Amino acid sequence: MKIIREEVVPDQGSSFKVLLTPGLQDTFLWHFHPEYEIVYVEGTSGTRHVGDHISLYEGSDLVFIGPNIPHLNFDYGVRTECEQVIIQMKENFLGKDFLNIPEFVSIKTLFDKAHCGLSFSGSTKELVGKQLKRISTLDHFDQLLCLLRILKLLAASDHTEILNDSPAGNKSLQKEQYRMDSIYKYVETHFDQNPDVNFIARQVNLTTAAFCRFFRKNTQMTFTEFVNQYRVNQAKNYLLQDKTVSETCFAVGFESLSYFNKLFVKITGENPSSFKKRYRK
Repeated sequence: MKIIREEVVPDQGSSFKVLLTPGLQDTFLWHFHPEYEIVYVEGTSGTRHVGDHISLYEGSDLVFIGPNIPHLNFDYGVRTECEQVIIQMKENFLGKDFLNIPEFVSIKTLFDKAHCGLSFSGSTKELVGKQLKRISTLDHFDQLLCLLRILKLLAASDHTEILNDSPAGNKSLQKEQYRMDSIYKYVETHFDQNPDVNFIARQVNLTTAAFCRFFRKNTQMTFTEFVNQYRVNQAKNYLLQDKTVSETCFAVGFESLSYFNKLFVKITGENPSSFKKRYRK
């Protein structure tokens, strides 16, 4: 299973995209994109999988996801009718400096926090949900005004949960990002084949020692720790698709079932069987 980069094109005549109930209940879409995304789901219960965070939502859900955070479609596995509204926008959808104007200070903070993924509950979810459900009926100018009101509500909310302890996506266009992108792509395509630190070091024009220093500086972990974290995250996805623990272990590149179980517990705090039972219930 490979993570998919989703290509997002704004609606014609608009600076952002509005997507209604895509109907992907039978599609396991583990994906990312450089756009920010607001997702509102109503009328069902399902799995919220954003970055490293996995939990269940009941009845409805409202999240704000920053750029390049891998996430699962919120209607995966849902067997009841539900309504979804998804808004996708680039950071500079109103111009490269719009987040720096004084009136947008709180919204800029909201966008910064979104790099960890945000979930909203209570009155915020109710109010924003009502706004999102009507946005598709508006003309493009009023859609923009409605989106700005939604961002203001999210920025002022006291009902916010940060889903990941650290940014789960990669802020693009930084000086070192091109090199990191190459590393991530290598791990994504070779995580089940014992990724070779010496090989990838050569690919990004570094000695192995320099690569290890560079990687730890940018991720706060060793390359081996990163690969194992990635494998365990992929293992969660396989378990959510009802694969057995043994099938999952070998599919993500581990050769020892006991080691896989031990590492899964170390990273997640529970064994694979308990995880599967809890989230597949």
